[in-house]
Amino acid sequence: MPIGNVTRGTTGTNRLRRVDRWIAGLPVLRRAADLLVADVGYGASATTTLELRDRLARVRPDVEVTGIEIEPSRVALANRAARDGVTFRLGGFETPTPDGRRPAVIRAFNVLRQYDESAVQASWDLMAGRLQPDGRLVEGTCNEVGRVASWVTLARGPSGAGVPLTFTVSLRLAGLDVPSIVAERLPKALIHRNVPGERVHAFLVDLDRAWAIAAPLGTYGPRQRWIAAVRSMRDGSAGGRGWPVLHGVTRWRLGELSVPWESVAPR
Repeated sequence: MPIGNVTRGTTGTNRLRRVDRWIAGLPVLRRAADLLVADVGYGASATTTLELRDRLARVRPDVEVTGIEIEPSRVALANRAARDGVTFRLGGFETPTPDGRRPAVIRAFNVLRQYDESAVQASWDLMAGRLQPDGRLVEGTCNEVGRVASWVTLARGPSGAGVPLTFTVSLRLAGLDVPSIVAERLPKALIHRNVPGERVHAFLVDLDRAWAIAAPLGTYGPRQRWIAAVRSMRDGSAGGRGWPVLHGVTRWRLGELSVPWESVAPR
């Protein structure tokens, strides 16, 4: 039996473009001999699963994507849109795949946010346990138009459990007021932890401060302002602590900011 609950199924064109861009950059996408990607909880239409396959095919034309939904009528509807490289299956967090193959990547977006926080680790474990040994699970959430997003990237641990590696914020910079708008779209593991004393709260406070201090650079555009803010987050030059910011300008300029999971993990 599929494991999970039927969710609202809200979806839309280009909603998941930010996380798809992240997945396209994962090393496993280039290294996997059997490049199967599972999209758990794709929603009421096949749109974002089809988009995922098209985006990843620019990196690996041989990629296969299987969309997984727990609601039978959604699967039946999506199967009308199935094409080469894309299939759809009934299922949940147990992540059923064609011929039982292990996915190189699992995307699970806007699913766990509709569950209790207590269900997060067990759901991570179920999905991560299905991964290839060096596979990745990307779980998170975004707003309805995909301009505000955040996610956790996880590996499969020795026992098959989901092991969080990194936390990423991704924002549309044009028109951005404060980066802490992402507080409304944190992954379920963090959304209730945005309170004083928790690491993710300190992270967002420092990010807002860094963004405010970098305001003069907005003259050169929001991208330059963001890059400066991320640098000051890394260096601690905005008056907060120094954060172990990952990657470099190539990813920062996309409106992304990633840190090791332990930097924001719940206390």
